[in-house]
Amino acid sequence: MAALRVLSIAVASGRAGYVYLQGAQLLDWGIAVKAVKTGSDLVGFVQELINELKPDVVVTEKLDAGCRKGKRTKELIHSIAVLASHNTVLDVSVERPRTFPSKYEEAHYLAGKHPELAGYLPKRKRRLFDFEPRGMVIFEAIAMAEAVIKGPPENLAAALG
Repeated sequence: MAALRVLSIAVASGRAGYVYLQGAQLLDWGIAVKAVKTGSDLVGFVQELINELKPDVVVTEKLDAGCRKGKRTKELIHSIAVLASHNTVLDVSVERPRTFPSKYEEAHYLAGKHPELAGYLPKRKRRLFDFEPRGMVIFEAIAMAEAVIKGPPENLAAALG
């Protein structure tokens, strides 16, 4: 049986990050800034990814009370989920995993598992008044992908209906 191909997309303020995994192997990743200007730009960008990478599953963040995103970001995430539901892929929305004391510790852990992402780690610890480093959205995407791949099968079963 072939490994599950997962495209996970995380949206943050002014940027979107994606990772594409086959099983536990990271095959592609990136950050889009221009595509997040409008919902239609982001939908077009994600459709291109789906057409090119041909994933089995598209993962987005679940938009429930636990979601800490702003209104515009939630609208963008919703537009990706709607797009995925119109394609021949399984659309899975998961709660953002929060298993580490901070997202920076999570990023270091994930960079250890996927050394090719080490360049996206922040150079120094973020101060309270600093903007979040641009590359953190990649680690958010991979954390959600791993929640589907390694998580309980209920995540996939719920998406199947």
